[in-house]
Amino acid sequence: MSTDYSRALGARLRAIRNQQGLSLQGVEDKSHGRWKAVVVGSYERGDRAVTVQRLSELAVFYGVPVAELLPDPRPSSAVTKTTKIVLNLESLGSLPADEAGPLARYASTIQAQRHDYNGKVLSIRAEDLKSLAIIYDMSPDELTSRLIEWGVLSPGADGTGYATSEEEDEPLDWERRRSPR
Repeated sequence: MSTDYSRALGARLRAIRNQQGLSLQGVEDKSHGRWKAVVVGSYERGDRAVTVQRLSELAVFYGVPVAELLPDPRPSSAVTKTTKIVLNLESLGSLPADEAGPLARYASTIQAQRHDYNGKVLSIRAEDLKSLAIIYDMSPDELTSRLIEWGVLSPGADGTGYATSEEEDEPLDWERRRSPR
């Protein structure tokens, strides 16, 4: 029964449960047995279909809008898990602070966390780009276009606007990229 959509729905359910700091058993305990751990787990794995009514009840239990439990029906954007978004820090440094200040502070924070001060480029995750888009009050695609205009992000070879690595299929390994302590 497991389809891509049911797995995506299950991933959303698991993410909401984890955000609330609940284990499957914790859901059962908190709901006084109304939500059995085995049932919620099967929803999360996509092994069991959840009715609209039960999904609505689960949303009430978690205290979130039903829409938060549903996966995004739109095709994913150009950013994939294996896409490396590489910012040109030298170009970023030459931009006016009123335009690029939030991005510069964000990049600086990431550099400090990684102990990575090469000052030339910085790889960020797709999730970082989404966070930055919120800060700039625009969509990730709009922000990508703006970063390309600023010369901070090079358009990818596939025209998506993201600089991609030569190792396209290799997932990012942030620990490996850290400098030794």
